[in-house]
Amino acid sequence: MLQNVLIARDIYASEEHKMMQKMIQDFIHNEIIDHIDTWEKNGMVSRDIWERAGALGLLCIDMPEHYGGTGLDFSFSALFIEELAKQGINGPGFSLHSDIIAPYLLKYGNEAQKLKYLPIMATGKMITSLGMTEPNCGSDLKAIKTTAVDKGDHYVVNGQKTFITNGYMSDMSIVAVKTNMGTEKEGVSLLIMESASDGFEKGIPFKKIGMKAQDTCELFLDNVKVPKENLLGEEGMGFKIMMTELARERLTVALNAIGGAEGAIEKTIEYTSTRTAFKQPIANFQNTQFKLAECATQLQIHQAFLDRCTRLLVNHELTAESASMAKYSATEMHGKVVDECLQLFGGYGYIWDYPIARMYADNRVARIYAGTNEIMKLLIARGLFKELFQEMKRAKRNK
Repeated sequence: MLQNVLIARDIYASEEHKMMQKMIQDFIHNEIIDHIDTWEKNGMVSRDIWERAGALGLLCIDMPEHYGGTGLDFSFSALFIEELAKQGINGPGFSLHSDIIAPYLLKYGNEAQKLKYLPIMATGKMITSLGMTEPNCGSDLKAIKTTAVDKGDHYVVNGQKTFITNGYMSDMSIVAVKTNMGTEKEGVSLLIMESASDGFEKGIPFKKIGMKAQDTCELFLDNVKVPKENLLGEEGMGFKIMMTELARERLTVALNAIGGAEGAIEKTIEYTSTRTAFKQPIANFQNTQFKLAECATQLQIHQAFLDRCTRLLVNHELTAESASMAKYSATEMHGKVVDECLQLFGGYGYIWDYPIARMYADNRVARIYAGTNEIMKLLIARGLFKELFQEMKRAKRNK
């Protein structure tokens, strides 16, 4: 029904996209939906689902075939993100693994690192995570306290990370650390750290409001020895690398939001068309029609913008400001749409057995992670007043 109103999206119109979409939908229906309750009780998914996704070529989709990927462009990854979100799938952190960790390695890793990690990541036999956030610093990545002390042929790492997606199941994590502490060269660096290392400990997965099948936890690093060859990029370049790659991460959050909003609207149309009140379907009431009309309109507008951003990313032209706009606006829209849809479910919308309840609980964190929406506004504003800020900096230096 919803597709009768929305304009067809050219970005997913190719035969390759349609074939991929059908495969993803079958994968979700046959191998994910029936396991959601179990995964939520366990606080994590099974490793089998990762390996199954890898066998189907759904991991590291836009990585070169030489490194185990399928060699397709990012739009196929975007399609996978949206299809999972439409069904309210919150468990496997596929996107962080494929769309954040893999690009870090591809762009900044040396050949040995790429060959060691990317092919096995593509199979799903190695699960990865990203260790940025710490207990006392969220969006302020320059303030991290985890240290890596140079010991000649290796670093000794001490610190703690929190809110780590895929953290409990991860076999490898790219961890942000401070190097050259107390010197002029002090800065943030990135280290590839394997969880089997001595001193690398994982906390029990957090019990969260939503995303209950996602194994989010803390990482504790106690004198972990990391070989020098596990440095990603150059020393002191970690902050610049993270800032550069955050645009893609924020776009994936926005894509999840529009997929989730579409799924919520579709489920609400179906429910209100069959649920009756006062001897008629709820969909017959003007309030229901107007609310869903508003939701569908906002979805269509955001789909158009996100398709544009996806094309920009494919062409390596997506700016930090555009990614911030996408993440901020799409997640705000998603929250409002799911809230309106839950209201139309009435009391049943508050029951966990109904997908809309899960969607309501799951979507809230999207306005927090990958940079809070308040930070997104700040980044957008900096872009708007870039020349002014540069002039102020010059004036300050000249004093």
